[in-house]
Amino acid sequence: MDNSLSGRTVVVTGGTRGVGAGIARAFAEAGAQVVACARRPPGQHLDGVEFSPLDLRDPPAVRAFFGALPRVDVLVNNAGGTPYRRLADADAERHARVIELNLLTPLTASLAAYEHLRRARGAVLMIGSVSGARPSPGSAAYGAAKAGLENLARSMAVEWAPDVRVNTLVVGMVRTELADLHYGGQDGIDAVSRTVPLGRLAAPSDIGAAAVFLASDAAAYISGASLLVHGGGERPAFLDAATANKPSDQED
Repeated sequence: MDNSLSGRTVVVTGGTRGVGAGIARAFAEAGAQVVACARRPPGQHLDGVEFSPLDLRDPPAVRAFFGALPRVDVLVNNAGGTPYRRLADADAERHARVIELNLLTPLTASLAAYEHLRRARGAVLMIGSVSGARPSPGSAAYGAAKAGLENLARSMAVEWAPDVRVNTLVVGMVRTELADLHYGGQDGIDAVSRTVPLGRLAAPSDIGAAAVFLASDAAAYISGASLLVHGGGERPAFLDAATANKPSDQED
């Protein structure tokens, strides 16, 4: 078995920029027919990727979109995100929109694509986040939604087995065209990169490669799983704060 997806149709939500574009490009390079859907067209053309305008917060439009497709073998629920917003700085309705985008729209898309996926014995891939497994100050609603998304994927994997596999990519920090909004300029990105054991932020292509693997026949027995793609995670803060067991302590 290999990672070839030749002849398969892959839908990537939010697949026009950043992580989504990296995922769409990786599937196209693996031989798949790729449809990227989002509210706005991509800033630049992606070879082998067809763009379809779609507001994922409009369930009737989502159902019509999938109903018009001849087949779907893989659905990648990537659309999502959040601005930096502390809980007390906005009302509950504003936070609810973040949860809607990051949790309810993947459910809407998955249900709309279900019959296609069942016939194809296909796969759903949720794009989760490390924010769903740790405190997420400034993006608490996003973190809560991503925690829910991972649990939704596990339940979906059981309910839809054996016809459809469902997995989650738990993504860490990624260097996209918007990275400076989250981490600052180059100095900020460099400083944040030093907190990652592998010494750098992920590239969108790193996430794309992992997505292709989980959707391919090489992962045929993987379902209900969460794959961490975070460069080793975060170095525990107490190690740097402690005054004992420093590397210099061992030199004598």
